[in-house]
Amino acid sequence: MISRADRSQLAEWWRTVDHLLLGMILLLVISGFLLSFAASPPVAERIGLSPSHFTIRHAIYLVPSLALLVGLSFLTPKQVRRAALLLFAISIPLLLATLFLGADVKGSRRWISFAGFSLQPSEFVKPAFVIISAWLFAENTRRPEIPGNLFSIILFGIVAALLIAQPDFGQTLLIGTVWGGMFFLAGMPWAWIAVLGLLALSGIVAAYFFFPHVAGRIDRFWTGSGDNFQVETAREAIISGGWLGQGAGEGTVKRYLPDSHTDFTFAVASEEFGIIATILLVAVFAFVVLRILNTALRERDIYIRLAVSGLALLFAVQSMINMMVTLQLIPAKGMTLPFISYGGSSLIAMSIGMGFALALTRRRPESLRGPQTGLDLKPYSPARGF
Repeated sequence: MISRADRSQLAEWWRTVDHLLLGMILLLVISGFLLSFAASPPVAERIGLSPSHFTIRHAIYLVPSLALLVGLSFLTPKQVRRAALLLFAISIPLLLATLFLGADVKGSRRWISFAGFSLQPSEFVKPAFVIISAWLFAENTRRPEIPGNLFSIILFGIVAALLIAQPDFGQTLLIGTVWGGMFFLAGMPWAWIAVLGLLALSGIVAAYFFFPHVAGRIDRFWTGSGDNFQVETAREAIISGGWLGQGAGEGTVKRYLPDSHTDFTFAVASEEFGIIATILLVAVFAFVVLRILNTALRERDIYIRLAVSGLALLFAVQSMINMMVTLQLIPAKGMTLPFISYGGSSLIAMSIGMGFALALTRRRPESLRGPQTGLDLKPYSPARGF
């Protein structure tokens, strides 16, 4: 135990960090690593690699991920903004570079490879974009003479254009949904809601008519015809697991699931550990999201409130997309399940996002509201700039 007299930075962090939130995030991290033993060996064997290949790489990625998760949680809200700005400044050029230097995989350029590792810049753009957008929305509220909303729209346009150019409509939809949610929480005028809603609908329709692979996925979802091997196999894995599962390492359907270690780890978990276990896993995801949103509800600083809400939305929507694809509730889209699926870029980027969330949800006396009146306990002087 840490003494109350201890005034070191570590002791101060331990006293102020949300222990339950940190514990549930670490539970997801551990669950993802354990599930890699079940989900990744069949894939590795199919492509001629050692059965433990992806598990070892997952363990390697865990080292920087955990370091970032804990390290970033020490930051102050202003330091979080600066870290996000730095991350964004690095990620955008890398996102642009993928269009010219990235490997062409099924008609898309989303990855940059070096030293035997692949990097997906779009994953790192997401948490940085959320923080910067939250600050812009907050500044627009605090000082109306600063067109923060307009700057955020321009920023979103740049990010969306780079993602569509890859093309990656799944990440574009994810970022657009999170950004729209934050804009709504920031007090978006109803006229803007109507305009942006029409633009979003127009974008989806345009994607259907101008990008054959998007149209193909939507058509296969609605009609059930065509190449639905992955989602149908995932459904078969869930059904074969039943309520209690086949047992650890005893799954058979997973051996025929091409992306069992990435996009369909949820199906593998259901086959081997059962529907009850996956319900508990969903409950952990729900707890993380609701815990963060509950803190946002009690936060008086609008920047922190929007940033925390945006990070929770990012975590929630990405998780929902992965699970809903696995359950055939929406058209197929390759998107990892946070902390559970294999993928270095996703794991590290999500650790950055949750590290930011832990930093922003730490207890600070100046952020509290009165429990009954809702009045601020201390006078508020907004910070200026980054």
